[in-house]
Amino acid sequence: MSDAPTVHTRGISACGLVKHYEGGRVRAVDGLDLTIDAGEFVAICGPSGCGKTTLLNLLAAVDRPDSGSLSVDGQVLTEMSETGIDTFRRVTVGLVFQLHNLLPDLSALENVQVPLLGAGVSRNERLKRASALLERVDLLDRKDALPAALSGGERQRVAIARALANRPSILLADEPTGALDSRNGQRLLDLLDDLQRENGTTLVVVTHEQSVASRAGRILNMLDGRMTDGAA
Repeated sequence: MSDAPTVHTRGISACGLVKHYEGGRVRAVDGLDLTIDAGEFVAICGPSGCGKTTLLNLLAAVDRPDSGSLSVDGQVLTEMSETGIDTFRRVTVGLVFQLHNLLPDLSALENVQVPLLGAGVSRNERLKRASALLERVDLLDRKDALPAALSGGERQRVAIARALANRPSILLADEPTGALDSRNGQRLLDLLDDLQRENGTTLVVVTHEQSVASRAGRILNMLDGRMTDGAA
């Protein structure tokens, strides 16, 4: 496989995307077609088990599809080598998990720097960039706190700062408000909305909450591994 695949249109494009588990018995993503324009804010909705998280993992190149084509930000993931995929994950996408996945023994400032360690960024630049991001999410005064000392909303804001550390063009969020109360959930959505508009980032949020989906510019509905509403 090539490390420099043919460049396609920026944004996200999937055609006939398939990801099965357990020898094909679990059809998590089952012939899915999808188009998301660069700079769009899209919510992907559907019931638990419909394949939303699997789709997000495919878009982030955490998982590889079994078949079909997938282009993200002009890069054809289904044609890339493992080296190319590693670079894509490090440079192009930021991923925000429902439960933040912060490293418990690292401070907020250190957690934000983690994606920069493998990117050849100098120590001074890492500190500068991580501090600026924590300031952007209104947590610079908590930079030395460990995750256990942060509230749920604060941990998610650190996770967003970490996801933005390498200045990705695409930000993917998996149920980002699922573990938060309504007040912190809305605050987090305000932050994502602001970042998306200010930076022109393509933002894809997986959710089953209508209050979250309503913030997006477009809502796509998913069921049994496919889009159900002509989303492509």
